[in-house]
Amino acid sequence: MISAGRVGVLALLWGSTFLWIDLALDGLTPVQVTSVRCALGALVLGLACRFTRHRLPRGRALWGHILVAAFFCNALPFALFSVGQQSVDSGLAGVLNATTPLWSLLIGLLTGGERRPPAIRVLGLLVGLVGTALIFAPWQRSGHVGWGAVAILGAAASYAFAFTYMGRHLVGKGVPTLPLAAAQLLAATGLTALALPFGGLVEVRLQPVALLAVAVLGVFATGVTFHLTYRIIADEGATNAATVGYLLPVVSVALGALVLGEEPSPRVVAGMAVVLVGVALTRRRKAVRTPDPTAQRAVPSATSASATSASAGAADPIRGKSYTK
Repeated sequence: MISAGRVGVLALLWGSTFLWIDLALDGLTPVQVTSVRCALGALVLGLACRFTRHRLPRGRALWGHILVAAFFCNALPFALFSVGQQSVDSGLAGVLNATTPLWSLLIGLLTGGERRPPAIRVLGLLVGLVGTALIFAPWQRSGHVGWGAVAILGAAASYAFAFTYMGRHLVGKGVPTLPLAAAQLLAATGLTALALPFGGLVEVRLQPVALLAVAVLGVFATGVTFHLTYRIIADEGATNAATVGYLLPVVSVALGALVLGEEPSPRVVAGMAVVLVGVALTRRRKAVRTPDPTAQRAVPSATSASATSASAGAADPIRGKSYTK
């Protein structure tokens, strides 16, 4: 299991991402924030590779997978978060990002990746969707329905697809996590550079707070955090890594209130709680019964032994999915 210290550090880094984006947007456009973020993250991990004498991955097929992952895990969601936070508070952005595991389960159900999920996980998906609807409150004029919130939900869905893709095609394929993360952010830098003509070539307002925010966003909340994401998935599995995600909305709401003076409404707080309950339910796994070592063992007959073997062969463990900013 992930230590409490690592959970706290990662939750603070990931959860603060929305704060840095909000501050960076005071001096840069969404395209500029996304490009600088990817470039600084790639630079940090590239220097780390050079210091540790790691080479970037090789092979056309591998780089094809890296390019797909870079688009759906970095370039697209980073841009959607920057666009969305022009009209959405940082705290609410963190809450909406917590829907990533719900999107993972929904994508698995639609694509057949989740076969016969336990009823408790399906219930968690429905509860999470209810919490999201409570946050949006489409029945109220003061609800958060708008393109900004939709963009952030799109970013969460993009993360869900990306983590599934990365787990299937990149993690555990013999490539160390550091050069893999560096290569993915390098590819994301190239992809975001293509978008510079669309709002990225305007003059930057040289405000110290905005420049410091985008530097912290790129170095720590992107470069360091993205590498740690790969490490946790590779070392401790996607399910354990998902435990960090439960704290992200709490951190983003707390930082938004303390630093930016944001005041989430009681409805948003209630929706956040419902979403987190739904996410927790989607992470429930069937309990595995362990035999009592003190119980007297009987000599199995041929019939009972074959029945036990057939039952074991029918077992279908459920794999968990993971998310980050």
